[in-house]
Amino acid sequence: MKQGDLVVRKSYGGDVLFRVEDVRSERALLKGTDYRLLADAPIPDLSVVRDPESTRATQQVRIKVNDSLKRMRQQRAQQQSVQTGEEIRLAAEQQAQPYFEMPGKVLHLDGDGNYLRKSMQLYEAMKVPAHGVHAHESQMADLLFRLLPQVKPDIVVITGHDGVLKSHANGDLFSLGSYKNSQSFVNAVHVAREYEKNRDGLVVIAGACQSHFEALLQAGSNFASSPGRILIHALDPVYIAIKSSYTSIRETINLSDVVHGTISGIDGVGGIETIGRCRVGLPKPKTAAVAALLKSTS
Repeated sequence: MKQGDLVVRKSYGGDVLFRVEDVRSERALLKGTDYRLLADAPIPDLSVVRDPESTRATQQVRIKVNDSLKRMRQQRAQQQSVQTGEEIRLAAEQQAQPYFEMPGKVLHLDGDGNYLRKSMQLYEAMKVPAHGVHAHESQMADLLFRLLPQVKPDIVVITGHDGVLKSHANGDLFSLGSYKNSQSFVNAVHVAREYEKNRDGLVVIAGACQSHFEALLQAGSNFASSPGRILIHALDPVYIAIKSSYTSIRETINLSDVVHGTISGIDGVGGIETIGRCRVGLPKPKTAAVAALLKSTS
């Protein structure tokens, strides 16, 4: 057993695929490859996986991911056809001038470098302007304090790894002390809300696996995990950020669509009514330089 090995836990029936982050004596520190879960386990309980795509856990996750991405693209196409204001559509038709979109800009802080890379790839594929930073969960509050005035995002994602501490598994799930990183996420949300108190002025998406949902909402999040204290998929916060980025500022984000559209579902993610962050304009910029300028100031 060594760092980097892919493993499953025998005692849990191999339900989650992990990567070994560190080996300490007879125990291994584990990070989920698909779920935002940080765990540890005795080495004898671990089984090395040579072909991750052949495992039941991976196959089930892939099906859910593909369904979620398909739904995301379908909803995006629907948004493009219905959310542009009637007055803009008419003006565009009358003057033969196509309109343009300014999707909301995302600042994504992630406690896992691999998840951040996957997240940035999805933002790019969906043409969402995004700035990503890999940082330890405990550093996110200080980092946000510096980055928010620089990046000026419309949407902030605060995520990484979390989980209920084993010593508190049967204890008080409403105490922040029962979680590995929920307190750090709450601290970061407080910083975001000091920067922008209006929940429609800055959309905050926070949390990871089993995070303290109620504390994150109370701190000022628009969306958070995890109402049912379950595992959430690595891309669930990204899905919500993209939905926020492309929903019109004249509309509220459809809570049912966004929650049920995630891979984890309603027990994994919840939130409150929130206005979208996408704007449309007329006429469409004619040069790449002007388009880049609009993108940088959005």
